[in-house]
Amino acid sequence: MSTDNRRILVIDDERPIRMTLEALLGRHGYKTDVAGNAATGLRLLESHSPALVLLDLQLPDAEGLHMLDQIKADHPETQVIILSAHDSLNNAIESIKRGAYHFISKPYAPEELLSLVEKALEKQSLLRETLELRETTQQLKKRLAAAETQLAPVFKSKVMQQIDELITAMAPSEANVLITGESGVGKEVIANVIHGRSRRKDTPMVKLNCAAFPQTLIEGELFGYVKGAFTGATSDFGGMIAEAGGGTLFLDEISEMPVELQTRFLRVLQEREYRPLGSTKTLKANFRVIAATNRPVHQAMAEGRLRSDLYYRLNTFQIELPPLRERKEDIPPLVTTFVRRFAEQLGRPEPAITPEAFQKLLDYGWPGNVRELQNAIEYAVVLARQGQITVKELPSEVQLPVVLQKTERAASQRSGPVLRLDAMERNAILDALAQCHGNKKKAAELLGIQRPTLYNKMKRYAIQI
Repeated sequence: MSTDNRRILVIDDERPIRMTLEALLGRHGYKTDVAGNAATGLRLLESHSPALVLLDLQLPDAEGLHMLDQIKADHPETQVIILSAHDSLNNAIESIKRGAYHFISKPYAPEELLSLVEKALEKQSLLRETLELRETTQQLKKRLAAAETQLAPVFKSKVMQQIDELITAMAPSEANVLITGESGVGKEVIANVIHGRSRRKDTPMVKLNCAAFPQTLIEGELFGYVKGAFTGATSDFGGMIAEAGGGTLFLDEISEMPVELQTRFLRVLQEREYRPLGSTKTLKANFRVIAATNRPVHQAMAEGRLRSDLYYRLNTFQIELPPLRERKEDIPPLVTTFVRRFAEQLGRPEPAITPEAFQKLLDYGWPGNVRELQNAIEYAVVLARQGQITVKELPSEVQLPVVLQKTERAASQRSGPVLRLDAMERNAILDALAQCHGNKKKAAELLGIQRPTLYNKMKRYAIQI
């Protein structure tokens, strides 16, 4: 059951205190459950999943600190504030050591308690968002890994054959690699090929998208951290560098990594050692790095997004993947691959593509590159009738005559409309955040986008909450 961030559980054996707290918290918009003993409190904890527990140390059926231990063991993200008439420094220290958010003695000022409650719930919300983001990332990794096992790059065109030859020559080395190219051209697929042909192929390939995490989290994801390193670090986390030990570390969208963190990562590449956040212990770093960016590197350096010293360290080998519109020879084998895959997923025979539909696929400019082609074929296979894909089953933008496609692309490149659309999008994000009182998860749901996408757009538009 998911945690309700406005729900609080009060566990206290004194009925007047329970009634007072229930009334006080209710007036300030909190949902409150009350229990007069440990057994009832644990049942409510399991059934209602509160974000915060206000816990008395003296209970008729349990010792308060033992109860605290059990809560933190079973629900580590749940915050606990100790309420006790026994104002003891030892009790306070021991409570904090065992994971309590705070210790407050009775009688207490309502304003002080409400302030602590608000801060504890903010901490719980941050913890939950971090865990959810990590779970989402892991799920995406699994989905991408499953997709990659079915997808190999196509080396039909001359330029892709040259890239294939370069990969064969340099993959067995330990040289760093920088892959550049527009969004959707297949940079991650090429990174997989390099790793698969390297001497590290039987070791992990760990992937970190630098644009998928807010700046406050990416450093911990990369370097790891020890318990207590910062608010929300309730346990040790090894980090991507440790996970990639002996293998390959793939850093996608490297130009989106905060510049300060680029400096620290450069030091890791130079010294081959690092320290997790909050740790005094230096660890050895053993990985090969492959980085990627869809920004032109010289533009990224000129704008201060990519440090030149890090670029030159990464750029032992640079692979520039051309857009799909510049390698039309690769479209037919890619189409064949995607049709087969999606037909298998649907449990259908492979549909045939009519000559008119195939010509549309060849004529279209594919601004989204291979990823857009993949989505278009999935769309067509799902809609295919009577065992064939006609022009009608293709996405509407692919159906347009070539002249209209060029007109639309030219219009999309004019600064005026883009600027107006950017302003509209920024206002929509601000409105959603305001409606959701700053809750990014709810705002993302309201906007119909994933939370990492919301973080990226907030960063782009300099929106700070």
